[in-house]
Amino acid sequence: MLPRLLGNTLLLAAGVAVGTSVLGVALAWLVSAYRFPGSRIFDWALMLPFAVPTYVMAFVFLGILDFQGPVQEALRDWFDLPGSWYVEARHPLGVLAVMTLVLYPYVYMLARASFLKQGTAPLDAARSLGLTPWQSFLRVALPMARPAIIAGVSLAVMEALADFGAVAVFNFDTFTTAIYKTWFGFYDLSAASQLASLLLTFVFVVLCLERYSRARARYVTQGRTVGLVVPQLRGGRALLASGACALVLAVAFIIPMGQLLFWVWDSVAAPSSGYLGLVGRTLLLGVMAAVVITSGAFVMAYALRKNPGPITHMATRVGTLGYALPGSVLAVAVMLSLSWIDRQLGGIWEAITGVATSTILVGSMASLMLAYFARFLTLAFNPIDSALEQVKPSLREAAQSLGIVGTEAARRVYIPMLRPSLLTAALLVMVDVMKEMPATLLLRPFGWDTLAVRIYGLTAEGLWERAALPSVTLVLVGLIPVFLLAGRSRR
Repeated sequence: MLPRLLGNTLLLAAGVAVGTSVLGVALAWLVSAYRFPGSRIFDWALMLPFAVPTYVMAFVFLGILDFQGPVQEALRDWFDLPGSWYVEARHPLGVLAVMTLVLYPYVYMLARASFLKQGTAPLDAARSLGLTPWQSFLRVALPMARPAIIAGVSLAVMEALADFGAVAVFNFDTFTTAIYKTWFGFYDLSAASQLASLLLTFVFVVLCLERYSRARARYVTQGRTVGLVVPQLRGGRALLASGACALVLAVAFIIPMGQLLFWVWDSVAAPSSGYLGLVGRTLLLGVMAAVVITSGAFVMAYALRKNPGPITHMATRVGTLGYALPGSVLAVAVMLSLSWIDRQLGGIWEAITGVATSTILVGSMASLMLAYFARFLTLAFNPIDSALEQVKPSLREAAQSLGIVGTEAARRVYIPMLRPSLLTAALLVMVDVMKEMPATLLLRPFGWDTLAVRIYGLTAEGLWERAALPSVTLVLVGLIPVFLLAGRSRR
């Protein structure tokens, strides 16, 4: 299976890189450089697909376009085609389309921010030298936005490599699905660890390519930048711009949400059994992870300011690498580590008491929290660290002059000032933990199904309608950080 896994993973990475870069950059330039009907709405609305998990978009895509879906049934009726006629919806291009529609906001948000920061001076200089607006974009604006674009594409590719739900729905075998099948199908943890190592190599190569692409280039602006001049499009160009943005928004968010709501309405008489329990466990996991991870991120950021030595810097860099690791890789690493610890503890306990003990850490809530902590620490650390950067040193010195030092300074000075950033970090972690599937699926304690796990189980059996209600819940929760990001971006 290894050659097929390699080929599928390379195809997924390359297709997502090309699709998200083209779609994200085009939309970012359109809404930041021009005004047209609806542009102010599209400016933030194009971020909404960011709230849709890839596995939700995947089963909605199949539910609409599969053999019994409304599209193919309508085509058979309109063109009087035989009942056996169909187009295979589970195609590699379908996986790439789903990934691109869900992950393009990574590129869109970063590229849009970069275009807005450039100002008018570089473009005015280019036009004074005889370049057309299109040439100015290709030769000036696009190269200056290259770091932001590459960062967004890298994030999208790493998310695609880490994805499990969407590729499983499409039966498109990649390393994440192979790890799951090897672990739970063949009960071979060693083979799963080998596959996880290969997937980790792919992620490492992506990170190295991102660093190498920047090399020693610098992308800075000289002096103050003036706000970007936004000409008003009129006539056919305005309609074309509005239509393009509306089409992407409809395909990536409005139609999937409409289909989910229709399924919820259609199956409201027979809701999934134990749904309230699923919601409760999902919320509990999200809250627990948010408290633990946000607390750890604050301690790390505070220690970095308190003792900015080489050891602290190295620990911070190593601790924040986890977001680049797929959940399945972290799950294998956590399972191998805790299995070894369990064997040592069991041997010690048996030597003392003469009684063999079962596993203590494996399959417990501690293993799941450890995987979440390693995966999402970066998500909480970045906003907290940025907020600490803005705290004036004079405030710390004033606190010291009043005898407020150490943990008391953190409690009475820093935490009150950082409350908005701490809340943002906790909210981002909570939403991502609730949507996370691979690590939860592999490490959850017995009976601890969450909304994401239930969605996977129902979609694996083709029960799209029953998976709609938990999917709508996850999307609505995921909209909270999207609105926060949109508001911060406008400010």
